Amino acid sequence: MQTSVRNITRLAATVAATGTALAFGAGVAAADDWPQQQPNSPIYVIETKNFLTPTDIGYWNPLDSSPRLTSPYGTSTRIVCTGFHGVSTGCWQADADGNPHKLIALPFNFPSFTGSGAPGGGASHYVYPGFIPGSG
Repeated sequence: MQTSVRNITRLAATVAATGTALAFGAGVAAADDWPQQQPNSPIYVIETKNFLTPTDIGYWNPLDSSPRLTSPYGTSTRIVCTGFHGVSTGCWQADADGNPHKLIALPFNFPSFTGSGAPGGGASHYVYPGFIPGSG
């Protein structure tokens, strides 16, 4: 009988630990939230599709300093960016189900090598998380 009680106690502890792990794991896997415009904030929030994608010839032109996006959705889904004084500070893109995902900003606007002297280092190159192996 004591063995049965011990087994039930162990099983209950295992179930509780598993439930806790799943609860914390679910929080980590949740999608990002869309940025919201805050009252009286100098940070602006804007919906945009103003990006060069790999299907645009200008994307590959190193002299074109326009912002770039590497994403499985191109600019076909909703994209929302934040900025300050004309400098982009972050962007989010919807997946096929409309859920927002924070895009990863590359350290420079690859393959462009111009515009680094502009405010904020010039235009950015954003990548959809996980689209390029090792990018998030």
